[in-house]
Amino acid sequence: MSRLSQALCLSIATLALMACSKPDGPAASGDLVVKIGTSNPLTGPQAHLGKDNENGTRMAIDDANAKGITIGGRKVHFELVSEDDAADPKTGTIVAQKFVDMQVAGVIGHLNSGTTIPASRIYADAGIPQIAASATNPKYTHQGFKTAFRVIPNDTKQGLELGKFAVGKLGAKTVAIIDDTTQYGQGLANQFEEAAKAAGITVVTHEHTDDHATDFRAILTNVKAKAPDLIFYGGMDSQSGPMMKQIKALGVTSKFLTGDGGCSVEFITLSGADGEGAYCSMPGMPVEKMPLGPDFKQRFNAKYGEIQDYAPYCYDATNALINAMQKADSIDPAKYLPVLKTIAFQGVTTNVQFDDNGDIQGGVITVFKIHDGKLSAQETLGGQQ
Repeated sequence: MSRLSQALCLSIATLALMACSKPDGPAASGDLVVKIGTSNPLTGPQAHLGKDNENGTRMAIDDANAKGITIGGRKVHFELVSEDDAADPKTGTIVAQKFVDMQVAGVIGHLNSGTTIPASRIYADAGIPQIAASATNPKYTHQGFKTAFRVIPNDTKQGLELGKFAVGKLGAKTVAIIDDTTQYGQGLANQFEEAAKAAGITVVTHEHTDDHATDFRAILTNVKAKAPDLIFYGGMDSQSGPMMKQIKALGVTSKFLTGDGGCSVEFITLSGADGEGAYCSMPGMPVEKMPLGPDFKQRFNAKYGEIQDYAPYCYDATNALINAMQKADSIDPAKYLPVLKTIAFQGVTTNVQFDDNGDIQGGVITVFKIHDGKLSAQETLGGQQ
């Protein structure tokens, strides 16, 4: 068969397939397309957390589309626009501007405080609502931006409760603090240090690394010489997991405590048997005790596998945007933003309602211990949700 004949046959076959297939996507159906952006690290050592956030957001959008929501008299199709910010502040601002140019109706994210905070100014200037589901640095909602919201307790709350827990439950009198010098890691470490000192703990050293380091032996050797009762690490699981292996290899016997960035399935995988007995914290309740947590966990696990950290919060953040649009009967950020400020609904994680700064009202912190290779909830601190 000649090349021309082959090409002709291929073209006819392609056209036949197109004629028989159903239109893909909402454009052909006449639905009103509403784009919701989410930005997370989808490559690199934090990709597992980024994908977890993306999946939590995607699940909320899929659920909303299944309901056949109408806004302004038209059926709406919510479309997820996901971008990789690589946990890099500069990339985060590039993504933010891209979302603005695409005229997204709202943004869920970013995962890290270090990307969320610089991006927040771009969203604020454009009047686009942004809801953080994992960025916990207090600065984010204290910049005076009317577009900034957060569905997870911040590090002021987390640091305070962990400082009290270190004394009251772990019996620590001395602590060595290590952080990764990011806005999240160093911010949480500083909040913990302030609370620890207030609770009567002596800080024997406060060491700094960066979020790309893999060898912590020099820092840990210095820590070992000071023989603290406790080591506190402010940073992510991609480092705290390997750090636990090096702690054990050097014969350091101090207890280990880290925050939500290290409180994940991945931490257990990376630390292996050396992670046994370590403590970590997560803002909020254990998923099994969240108001709608068991059902969410079952559905999420069936679709995406184990929850890493923040997927339930991304689900609630997305629903906060959608609920506000429904109540305002508009997808225009200028019209639904005032409604978002006063929104109140039962989410998976808690009753979602924001304070004057845009932070979630109330909120608790749960401490977990690695036991038999699993995250075992020990105590929920800070009152009731």
